[in-house]
Amino acid sequence: MKNNELVNELIKRNLHITTCESCTGGLIASSIVDVSGSSAILDEAYVTYAVQSKINLVGVDSNIIEKYGVVSEETAYEMAYKASIKANSDIAISTTGVAGPTGGDINNPVGTVCFGFKILDKIYTERKIFSDLSRNEVRQSACEYAINFVLEKLKNTK
Repeated sequence: MKNNELVNELIKRNLHITTCESCTGGLIASSIVDVSGSSAILDEAYVTYAVQSKINLVGVDSNIIEKYGVVSEETAYEMAYKASIKANSDIAISTTGVAGPTGGDINNPVGTVCFGFKILDKIYTERKIFSDLSRNEVRQSACEYAINFVLEKLKNTK
């Protein structure tokens, strides 16, 4: 995983990051904290596993969740955007999904993860399906994908 590279890039640019995680349960924040010096770039992170915590902790609009569902790019967008405001960060990563082994449906099968990324002045969303993986493999794959996504976007905005 490129967590060392991401932390060093954020330190070099004096940028701050936050996370708002549901299905990854804090794994992304933990992988950032694994790197020495991460306290210079991470002030706070949110684990918003329950729907109500997304609303209460970071201010996700309940109408977005009702209209699009909790596992949606629209909700992931809101999570990243609102977390970046709440934490006053330059970068935010959000995840919401179905890690499994149960809970999937026709629209969001097990392994579905929706990501939100606020990177400087832009917001991106992605929907990925990590199929045929265990619960923890889905979570780990989502974590790696998120860190790599942010790192690549930063490299392209020098």
